[in-house]
Amino acid sequence: MASPLPPFTAVCHSAVAILALLLLSATVVQSSQGDKEPVYQGCVTQCVRTNCTGARLRGFQSNQAPYMALTGWTCRDDCRYQCMWQTVGLYQAEGHSIPQFHGKWPFARFLCFEEPASALASLLNGLACLLMLLRYRSSVPRQSPMYYTITAFSLVSLNAWFWSTVFHTKDTYLTEKMDYFCASAVILYSIYLCCVRTLGLRRPAVSSVVGVLLILAFTSHVSYLTFISFDYGYNMAANATIGIVNLLWWLCWCWQNRRTLPYWWKCGVVVVLLHGLALLELLDFPPLLWILDAHAVWHLSTVPVHFLFYSFLIDDSLHLLNTEKAGVKLE
Repeated sequence: MASPLPPFTAVCHSAVAILALLLLSATVVQSSQGDKEPVYQGCVTQCVRTNCTGARLRGFQSNQAPYMALTGWTCRDDCRYQCMWQTVGLYQAEGHSIPQFHGKWPFARFLCFEEPASALASLLNGLACLLMLLRYRSSVPRQSPMYYTITAFSLVSLNAWFWSTVFHTKDTYLTEKMDYFCASAVILYSIYLCCVRTLGLRRPAVSSVVGVLLILAFTSHVSYLTFISFDYGYNMAANATIGIVNLLWWLCWCWQNRRTLPYWWKCGVVVVLLHGLALLELLDFPPLLWILDAHAVWHLSTVPVHFLFYSFLIDDSLHLLNTEKAGVKLE
């Protein structure tokens, strides 16, 4: 019988498998069968013609709840929402599977929230991130070598969760782009954070060069998606690739320090969990009770991870500070 793989080698093989699955999923064209249906298109056209012009439109606007207007819901959006459910009802009556509309599952709107569960999950992630940032700042002196890098990472993460909440509240051209771009920024900054921790404390020039390269990569990524083609498959493939780089780099550091840093396991668990939980996206099932889909489950599952990750960051920052005070060369 072949000898078992060493733990780190096994994780590397798992990471490659995760990347392959994500890249495979990225090649699948998002289904929009629902909005291609003539009954849906005809319903929307008739609804807009009847309700979204003249006196009917003014009546809609005067009766619309302020929070709906504030979040950008228009008469046409309301028509699409109503016609979506009419089409879903026809599919169910004829025994067909639930279709997607405009690349998304049908969700029951709650107040102004287009995807209530995902919006709530994004908000909870943001609150967890904010809470742990405040705890980090109260526990770690500013003199710690990683203090400002970690604070900046937290702000980038908070910005991403803010736009995720906004996007799941109301999907528009702007909110979709901001959600995707800010998510990519978090992954790239995590790589920079790892670079500073593993190389930059001893060789600041290296982390500076890597930082410039990551900024160029982010600029190129955003420019391509904005000015050339907003390709969902490319975006997922790009994020999966840099995510695996982030995963393997952090795991290499964990493996190298497993005998010297008693808290190393927190980092290892966090990066494996975050990348493993991302596979929930592949389930892609119709929302339970028209609210809870795989994307919402993924976001909800990441909320507790913030607490463990910042526990690691606090332990490591205090360790680095004590090491520096003792005059010992930083790892």
